[in-house]
Amino acid sequence: MERFRMELESLSKNEEFARVVVAVFLSRIDPTLEELDDVKTAVSEAVTNAELHGYGGGEGIIQVEVELDGRELTVRVKDSGVGIPDVAKAREPLFTTDTTGERSGMGFSFMEAFMDELEVESAPGVGTTVIMKKTIGR
Repeated sequence: MERFRMELESLSKNEEFARVVVAVFLSRIDPTLEELDDVKTAVSEAVTNAELHGYGGGEGIIQVEVELDGRELTVRVKDSGVGIPDVAKAREPLFTTDTTGERSGMGFSFMEAFMDELEVESAPGVGTTVIMKKTIGR
């Protein structure tokens, strides 16, 4: 099993950094371009959610943990932000707490579509951890 962990400041420019680093790590097991794109999109959505919703665009630390166990990839994106009061509601397509009209409410739906498994653990005032899994090379 191989793994790495990084901490990022909650800044929009770090979303691209996170997705590229995860993609480079994943490239060790020779995924298809589609698999790479799927993982990059899911990581991007999770990190963006932590920044925009967890920290409201303010300061905070986002932890990204990545693990490869054979061909199974696990990505955990964790924030210590405001948390989600109703995870089931937040996972509904088109649900958003954004009042500016800039967000589509499809973040969790995209993560679920591009990965094999999605788990969301959250508590108000504690933060949120998104756990995504994908088997590479099915």
